[in-house]
Amino acid sequence: MTQIDSSDDELLPLIPSEDDEAEIGDELYEHHRIVVSRKQDLLRLDKYLLRQLPHTSRTKIQNAILAEAVQVNERPVKSSYRIKPGDLITITLPEPPIDYRVLPEPMDLDIRYEDEALLMVNKPAGMVVHPAYGNWHGTLVNGLTHHLNNLPTGRNGEIRPGLIHRIDKDTSGLLVIGKTEFAMTHLSQQFFYHTIERTYLALVWGIPKEAQGTIRTNIGRSVKDRKVQAVYPLDSDQGKSAVTHYKVLRTFGHVALVQCNLETGRTHQIRVHMKHIGHPLFSDTTYGGNKVLYGQRTGAYKAFVDKAFELMPRQALHAKSLGFVHPITGEQMQFEVELPADFASVLNQWEQYVE
Repeated sequence: MTQIDSSDDELLPLIPSEDDEAEIGDELYEHHRIVVSRKQDLLRLDKYLLRQLPHTSRTKIQNAILAEAVQVNERPVKSSYRIKPGDLITITLPEPPIDYRVLPEPMDLDIRYEDEALLMVNKPAGMVVHPAYGNWHGTLVNGLTHHLNNLPTGRNGEIRPGLIHRIDKDTSGLLVIGKTEFAMTHLSQQFFYHTIERTYLALVWGIPKEAQGTIRTNIGRSVKDRKVQAVYPLDSDQGKSAVTHYKVLRTFGHVALVQCNLETGRTHQIRVHMKHIGHPLFSDTTYGGNKVLYGQRTGAYKAFVDKAFELMPRQALHAKSLGFVHPITGEQMQFEVELPADFASVLNQWEQYVE
């Protein structure tokens, strides 16, 4: 979150540096908090924000006000509102695109729903969401740029057309894509205030002692290995607040199928939180789930587990459902996708093993 006290002349940068990428998390929006200076004259809200956010267009600000993503003293207001000294202004906007040309690529995208404002896509495991170093082609954004060449952030080839959130390369499941600036802003607001319903299914090592619970910690980049995330205390200066609700759905001897619902969207949140409570995700190479953690480590059992790893050589995590308010109609939308073949096959193997 960018915080600006307009009594100071210096404004904080709006676009994170490359080194901060791992701290951004899975939710692709920016949030600003502005305290109006006591010396500020009465001025229209939209004009004031243009001065305070010089990298943001007039259209983007107006869409944010219409979507009620701009609030003054915790209440939505109109563009014509005249700011007053001491006003507290909060703004939620889609993340600024990175200045990079994205090559449109035809792809057979698994689109489950589409209208004039948004679409729902079921991302397969193995597909990177957006271009980055080492993955400039074959990403979901490349496919979206081809499919939706009139996206507000796609016409100029910018880097994250329509994205409000993302999931890891080797995680499968649902993503919502905004097709207009207004839709992106409206959905970003819902992500920020945690009103989006996000349900994941995870296969974890071991059986959690509590059948359901909530994990509350900070999550941030590890000081030992900057490629992974780590858990820090809630009162720590390191990391950002992360909340995961979990519920055990089924058990299969030495593993459990767990439902996880997110309040926040930190990088690798479910993977880090489940490891934190002693139950890494099955086949998760990054967080230690790609070896036998429960049960005998030799003989027929190990051979069975190795075969399961071959069936699913990626973390057992699937974004099953998304629920949110439609930006245009105000209707409560709910979408759900089935487990992919590799995940379903591994569950079947464990079920047979237990029987």
